[in-house]
Amino acid sequence: MISDDPYEKLKLIYLERKDLIKARLTEFQDVLASGDDKRIFKELAFCILTSAAGPKMGQASIDAINGLLMNGSESEVYETLQNIHKYPEKASYIVHTREYLKRELNFKLKDLVRSFKDPIERRDFFANNKNIKGIGYLQASHFLRNIGFTGYSILDKNIIKMLYEFGVVDSFKPPTTKKKYIEIENKVKVFSDKLGIGIDELDLLLWSVKTGHIPR
Repeated sequence: MISDDPYEKLKLIYLERKDLIKARLTEFQDVLASGDDKRIFKELAFCILTSAAGPKMGQASIDAINGLLMNGSESEVYETLQNIHKYPEKASYIVHTREYLKRELNFKLKDLVRSFKDPIERRDFFANNKNIKGIGYLQASHFLRNIGFTGYSILDKNIIKMLYEFGVVDSFKPPTTKKKYIEIENKVKVFSDKLGIGIDELDLLLWSVKTGHIPR
């Protein structure tokens, strides 16, 4: 007999998708383990392009500008994005961020992300840095998760709606401040412990339940 308890149903779905979820997390970990600085920047640019557009448009866009990522001009990136992305002006975000990273950090992204001992400070660097354009707490969390760091919640509209349905949060609106983001993230950790599912796996699980596929 299938339980009517939504928590038990979620656990059953997790068991069905556990292998796929763990495989995706391993893919993320391989980016930092095996990828170079360009590969890490590609993930950062992908998250910039995904914001307010979604992963499908973000993926199509990053594939289109891949050859321009390291040296393409703003106008070249803009022209390429124009027929693919609904916000081609994000070209300026990507080029500005790239030039800042080259100028100030010698483009040593791998060394940079590994240099932080505190996971909150690591995320704050990307979320609060005015020279890293188009990245807030959501996108910074997404980026760090996508290169293999753990313990961050990606609180986009799909995840928030699922958390609202489970009574974890009292509003279906995504957080807009650091304080609110961390407040909800802490609630997710409690929810994760209650379910007995790791926070990183829970994020992929909730997204898959809401959208029908494991997120990128």
